[in-house]
Order: sequence, then C-alpha cells, then structure tokens
Amino acid sequence: MNARTIIDEAGRVTIPESLREELHLQPGDAIDMESGSEQITLRPIRGSGSMRKKQGVWVLHTGDPLSASAADEILQQIREERDQANLGKQE
Repeated sequence: MNARTIIDEAGRVTIPESLREELHLQPGDAIDMESGSEQITLRPIRGSGSMRKKQGVWVLHTGDPLSASAADEILQQIREERDQANLGKQE
C-alpha cells in the first residue's frame, strides 16, 4: 500500500491509520529509518515486546506473536510457580 503525508512544522509525519492497521503499529512501537537515493524507508522493529501480568493474566504488549514453544515454556514456568506457592514452597 502506498500513502502520501505532509511534514509538519516540527518535522513530524503521521503514518495514515490504514497503514498502521495493516502493519499492526501501536503507539510506542519503534521504527527503523533508512535513507538513500532520494527516498526514506521506515521499518517496524519487531520482537521488542514484553510479557506483563494484567489482572492475573500474562499478556504480550508489542511485537510478533509468541511461538507455540515459547508460550508453552512460559505457561510451564507459571504452573510451576503456582504449584510451589500452593504447596508452601514459595521462593
């Protein structure tokens, strides 16, 4: 998809909503910029998200989806911590 935008007085550009949705960009996402041959290339930096616990549920804030093996590993760790807490063996 191509789009056109205008540079504001502060030198900022706005990425159109349709492109942000297509590329799954959220506020706070990092973007790599490269220039050359009369063009500027913007690339989202993926995989910089972190897991955080929200209301007792682990959620991934940004970045690519977890692989099945990574999700299994995190779930196993959570289950082990829960089992230790339930057995009174909390570290």
